[in-house]
Amino acid sequence: MNTPTTKVVAVTGASSGIGEATARRLAADGHSLLLGARRTGRLDALAAEITALGGTAAARRLDVTDAADVQAFVRAARDLYGRVDVLVNNAGIMPLSPLEEARTQEWDRMIDVNLRGVLHGIAAALPLMRDQGGGHIVNVASVGAYEVTPTAAVYCATKFAVRAISEGLRKESAGDVRVTVVSPGVTVSELADHITDAAAREAMRSYRKVAIPAGAIADAIAYAVSQPPEVDVNEIVVRPSASAQ
Repeated sequence: MNTPTTKVVAVTGASSGIGEATARRLAADGHSLLLGARRTGRLDALAAEITALGGTAAARRLDVTDAADVQAFVRAARDLYGRVDVLVNNAGIMPLSPLEEARTQEWDRMIDVNLRGVLHGIAAALPLMRDQGGGHIVNVASVGAYEVTPTAAVYCATKFAVRAISEGLRKESAGDVRVTVVSPGVTVSELADHITDAAAREAMRSYRKVAIPAGAIADAIAYAVSQPPEVDVNEIVVRPSASAQ
């Protein structure tokens, strides 16, 4: 696998939280970035800030639930920089609620963003990476990929699925495409802002009192991306040291 030291990285969900922190960290490491998200104002401001600091970044509106849009996003990164070395599938939402409330629209949205969004990213990036002789797909999951908590059944199901898909992709890749799952514990982000159920929202406020900065997850992603071609970091779980969760 031909893996350059400085790489072309496409990041989804890059307008805030872990995606934003990852963009800043990878730009500081010298990588060239294409940043995708729906909130273009924040995305454009981030790309402009990175560029002003001497980094290389561009922004493109992205809806990960739209397979054609994800295909266009990955192609745009290739057209802009000549290749795509890393795709960070980071976009995610977490509208928690008890199953008995049957908030099926929220379930569908989580499946579309958290699961189908990752599959759309893989479908777009994998053929390109194979054609260019290698690449790296980083899927951001959650500690919810390892355990299930009340009100989080559907959210955890999507993250269990991301972990399973990532392991399947790793076994199918035979070393040409590296695959990493990064699973954050409680992290400072806007993820809990999607919760519309009052009881779940209040419980999450208490749960999230102990949280690590998004930069800690960005550091984990940067570590995996920085490894030499013969090293494939498969899974990283990052939790607050003061939390048993």
